[in-house]
Amino acid sequence: MLLLGAVDRVAVAALLDRYGMTLALIAPDEVIPGSYWGESEAGLKGDRLYARLDTPVHSVLHEASHYICMTPERRAGLDRDAGGDDPEESAVCYLQVLLAGGLPGVGADRAFADMDAWGYSFRLGSARAWFEGDAGDARTWLRQHGVTGEGDRLTGACRELV
Repeated sequence: MLLLGAVDRVAVAALLDRYGMTLALIAPDEVIPGSYWGESEAGLKGDRLYARLDTPVHSVLHEASHYICMTPERRAGLDRDAGGDDPEESAVCYLQVLLAGGLPGVGADRAFADMDAWGYSFRLGSARAWFEGDAGDARTWLRQHGVTGEGDRLTGACRELV
């Protein structure tokens, strides 16, 4: 898996900043605040995304996508559990691939491989197969909530109140 320490962290921080988030790096072997899965997985508390250099990039992008896709009320009280329903979770997975596509040295292909390696499960058998052939509901959700525009173009906005 591609780890945060192997990518341009300034680019990651700039990406998060566009959505009103701050990347907070934690020292090696320290517990990551707000981590739902523990170990090296990224954590969320308020508008801060916590990670270590051994945090998988897909975890950073997934948690950032949760923040972007949740309602403003849930963002305000965010501490570890992003919540949300199944349609929102699908949108989060789709968005993390879009975000990966804009990061130098990451890209969608790497996101697909790391999502599969981590154990994301999709009914078509892989993240790529889902993204390319079964994610229409996720694309629609992202457009309806103002996160993307035509052609999966990122708007740079968090979820609207829709």
